[in-house]
Amino acid sequence: MEILKLTNTNIQDEHICCAISDKKCRTGYEKKKDWLKKEFKNGYNFQKLNVRGKVFIEYISIENSWLPLTGNNFMVINCFWVSGKFKGKGYGKKLLNQCLEDSKNMDGIIAVSSDKKRPFMTDPKFLKHHGFKIIDEAKPYFKLWGLKTTPNVKFPKFLESAKNGNCPNKNGITAYYSNTCPFTEFYTNKLLSEYAKKKNIPLEINHIKSQEDGRKMPIPWIINSVFYKGELVSLELKVEKHLEKLIQ
Repeated sequence: MEILKLTNTNIQDEHICCAISDKKCRTGYEKKKDWLKKEFKNGYNFQKLNVRGKVFIEYISIENSWLPLTGNNFMVINCFWVSGKFKGKGYGKKLLNQCLEDSKNMDGIIAVSSDKKRPFMTDPKFLKHHGFKIIDEAKPYFKLWGLKTTPNVKFPKFLESAKNGNCPNKNGITAYYSNTCPFTEFYTNKLLSEYAKKKNIPLEINHIKSQEDGRKMPIPWIINSVFYKGELVSLELKVEKHLEKLIQ
């Protein structure tokens, strides 16, 4: 099966893998496409297997990444997902090789993940299997994984401001989200808002709209995150159960 690169020319006719048939996320789906159209101008890559399913990889140079990173001449993997019936058939390796090919004039590749498999993060076991190693860490569980293609260069790092694991607002619930994911718009602005209103808990929602916003994040993550009284609760979209445990 061939790998298809999304561009401003074909994106209206192609699906972006996530939320293909999820009607409640239709607005977020279109906002993700709008976000991609803008970022394609900055060299953003969205490569997917030419099938109807979640088999894709997204990456961009560190200079144009929205993540709170410091460094240069490395490629940053944003989202990397192979799911369902497509697992275990070598498609992940095929997509990673495409990223390596597009990074041949750079010094390597990095990816934000964790100590174990977590939602929306690239599986650290996969990264380790393909030669990546942990090059930096941030509280409470973030790991920066790196693979050099040029010897004797310095790996990128997390910005110090993104390492403490807490957010500035210590009152009630604080949420951060971006339109880099089609699910975040619905789950943050509707479900989380409804939950906070029902529980009569103050809610602050921060919409990450630019590289500047992303680089100011208190954690090295821009897709979706929820804090309670300043403490990171979850990166998942359905956070009610996580919040209930802390509130009780």
